[in-house]
Amino acid sequence: MHAIRYDRALDHYLADLDIPRPGPGEVRLAVRATGLCGTDVHLHQGEFGPVYPLTPGHEVVGEIAELGDGVTTLTTGQIVAVDNMVPCGSCPSCQRAQPGFCHFMRAFGHTAPGGFAEFMITPATRCHPVDDLDIDTAVLAEPVSCAIHGLDVLNAQTGSDVLLLGAGPTGLILTQLLRSGGSGRLTVASSTAFKLELAAGYGADETVQARFTSDLASTAPLRKIAPDGFDIVIDATGSVDAIAHGTGLLRDGGTMLVYGMTAEQALVPFRPYDIFRRELTIKGSFARSYGFDRAVRLLRTGRVRAEGFVTHRFGLSEYGEAIRTVDSDSTCLKAVIEP
Repeated sequence: MHAIRYDRALDHYLADLDIPRPGPGEVRLAVRATGLCGTDVHLHQGEFGPVYPLTPGHEVVGEIAELGDGVTTLTTGQIVAVDNMVPCGSCPSCQRAQPGFCHFMRAFGHTAPGGFAEFMITPATRCHPVDDLDIDTAVLAEPVSCAIHGLDVLNAQTGSDVLLLGAGPTGLILTQLLRSGGSGRLTVASSTAFKLELAAGYGADETVQARFTSDLASTAPLRKIAPDGFDIVIDATGSVDAIAHGTGLLRDGGTMLVYGMTAEQALVPFRPYDIFRRELTIKGSFARSYGFDRAVRLLRTGRVRAEGFVTHRFGLSEYGEAIRTVDSDSTCLKAVIEP
């Protein structure tokens, strides 16, 4: 089979590998589509804990091609979305019901072979049937589950005045979840006009086109909407400048959720006195826990809509172009690799 392979950061090639065989309790998938996101760009750059040799790809939808011994809950030909995280279940973090921090996590596309390949192996227990969904909808299951975890961590009060920074795929998923989840007013800010049009269609009450820089003037339109600050600010950009402005856009006693992924060594200037005096709360959201089944349900019921998301499609041989597109092409909302 063909698969994307890294032996070190920035060094990828199209490898010719043996087709893997499933072990007991596992299945072999013929990969139908795998989403490519900002995390894959970080992995390309050697960040986010890659284990080499690496075949990335963690937003996987595939057709079951072969069942391993003992698999009775699935059948060949089924289409499934893959929960790519396999916690050990017994380490201290797993015992505290925090599998995202598992000490021995196996994560397909990060520490184990993922979906930028013609075939992949996964435990049957990580497969969620999605035969009733089209592929472009099903491929959003993994990012939707991550967004669910972010909102679980946030634990916002109903009726909160929310500012969401960023209208990429994650931002648009969060837009829909916040709209249906009880935000009192939802403002979405982004530098890209067509993404803001989608955000408005997905339920944002206010949209603001803004390119965040170190200049405070870039936040002036947002300050006009909420002169006393927002109850909640969520960063879904991974931009240091956007995050740096976040606390200044909060009301006293407000909460900021750092959801977007920055470079590992990036630093954001905060004034500790500001956090102390204004009793601000800053939360982080990493990966997900216990949300994949809810993600599939939200896609199945249409609570999270998928139309308009997938804008670019690539084959395995076009992987380099796909990485460049996701990293730097403002016309790209969601890219998928179709092996």
